[in-house]
Amino acid sequence: FNGQPEHVINYFFMAAEECREIMASLGIRTMNELVGRVDLLETDDAIQHWKAKGIDLSAMLTLAPKPHENVGTYCQRGQDHGLQYTLDQTTLIPRFRDTIQTGKPVSDTFRIVNTDRATGTTLSHEVSKRWGANGLPDDTIHMKFTGHAGQSLGAWAVHGVTLELEGDANDYVGKGLSGARIIIYPPKAATFKSEENIIIGNVALYGAIHGEAYIRGVAAERFCVRNSGANAVVEGCGDHGLEYMTGGRAVILGATGRNFAAGMSGGVAYVYDPQSQLKANCNPEMVELEKVEADEDIAELKQLISNHATYTGSEVAKRILTSWSAELKHFHKVMPVDYKRALAEMAKETSMKSGKVIATAAGQV
Repeated sequence: FNGQPEHVINYFFMAAEECREIMASLGIRTMNELVGRVDLLETDDAIQHWKAKGIDLSAMLTLAPKPHENVGTYCQRGQDHGLQYTLDQTTLIPRFRDTIQTGKPVSDTFRIVNTDRATGTTLSHEVSKRWGANGLPDDTIHMKFTGHAGQSLGAWAVHGVTLELEGDANDYVGKGLSGARIIIYPPKAATFKSEENIIIGNVALYGAIHGEAYIRGVAAERFCVRNSGANAVVEGCGDHGLEYMTGGRAVILGATGRNFAAGMSGGVAYVYDPQSQLKANCNPEMVELEKVEADEDIAELKQLISNHATYTGSEVAKRILTSWSAELKHFHKVMPVDYKRALAEMAKETSMKSGKVIATAAGQV
């Protein structure tokens, strides 16, 4: 939208005015009075389309029967969601209250269970209220958890917050991640191979915009869906990984499920594929598979894997780093076609301004 904020405000004022005119013509004063009033709707007989012919909407345009007259059709009393009993409110915020105010680094260890949902989210809200969008310096608040985390661990967690989990986690880890670092690895006493077992649930890092996640183990389905800026390392993922990803970096140190990178329009992924399975599982509609050859790509990949080894103790990462020259050839760079073209055009524009010839992923310009 190329207009001014005032133009948007004016549009909504006009839309609201039109709504009030329509409501007045129906004898309705408030929006609440409209809820459920399907009797005020009617089908448009002027529509002449073969798909609409013969459709009977009378069942949908019939008022739902009430079990008794006092049943409301809209929210008339507040709900108690028990937010005051969450781990954030009872334990985390009180423990880190001084840190939130002063910015003095503190770390502590906590037990977590699968009914502890959205852990770290309300605490991050308190950090944002005090320090704004930039959050705190890296690792100012370091929370180590042991146990089984419920849904949405670290959702919308902000910069300066680190959530380290020795255990496993449910769906939506790092949903909307906003600068925090999430580290997850199996219990140190575990005897199973992390790279062969799922450790986090579905839709991790959904809509993440910034931050890091290092997962020692396999993620379930739809890993990094709509990720737009976070960096993540995981040791394998289920179906539909990186679906609709628009930014950030993802390193997959293991097998992927089917339909990988479907709708991926931005960001870059590096996939470790010694068994040559990625081509069969990847959706090629919007991405290309390339070798990892550019110096900056190699350096970026190695740094992310090194971070993964440092934070999680991953045996897979250590093995790859030990034989780096030999293992590098097993990596694919998953590159969105349009993103690659946009980068090339930006590089060309920059070179034209500077009068220099530079190398890009698409060749010299």
